[in-house]
Amino acid sequence: MRTTLDFSPLSRSSVGFDHVFDLLDAASRLAPTDNWPPYDILRVGDNQYRITMSVAGFAPDEITVTHEPQLLVVRGEKAGEDNADYIYRGIAGRNFDRRFQLADYVKVTSANLANGLLAIDLVRELPEQMKPRRIEIEQAKALPPLEGREQTGGGKQAA
Repeated sequence: MRTTLDFSPLSRSSVGFDHVFDLLDAASRLAPTDNWPPYDILRVGDNQYRITMSVAGFAPDEITVTHEPQLLVVRGEKAGEDNADYIYRGIAGRNFDRRFQLADYVKVTSANLANGLLAIDLVRELPEQMKPRRIEIEQAKALPPLEGREQTGGGKQAA
C-alpha cells in the first residue's frame, strides 16, 4: 500500500525550498529498486566523497558514468550474450542502472575500475559567494544622526 504525502501546506509558508519539496516528492514516488550492484559511499575529506561499486565481470568499455545536474547515473551493459553451459552461476553479470542523487555543487572528479571495483570520486565545491565570510566590525566614535527623523528632546521618556 502506498501513502501519498501532500507537501502543499508546507510550501505555502516557505520561500526558496521548492527544490527540497521536489526531492521529497520524487523520493516518495520511487519504485522498489534492485540492490545490485552493491556499493559503498565513503567520506574521504570535508568535501570529498567516493562511491565504490562492485562490478565484477564488467570491462571499462561496458560501464558508462554520466553526471547530469544533481544526478549521477552509472550503467553497465554486457557486450554480448553468454551462451556457456553453467552448472552454477553465482557471479551476476546482468545489466544495471544505478542512480545517485547529488547535492548542489557536487562534481565528479574521476572514475576508475580496478580489481572489479569501480571507484567514483566526488567533490563538493561551493562558489566563493556561497562560502561563509567574516564581516569586520569597525569602531565608530559616534553614530551619525538619522536623516529624515526629528530629534525629540526635553527629557521626555516614552512610557
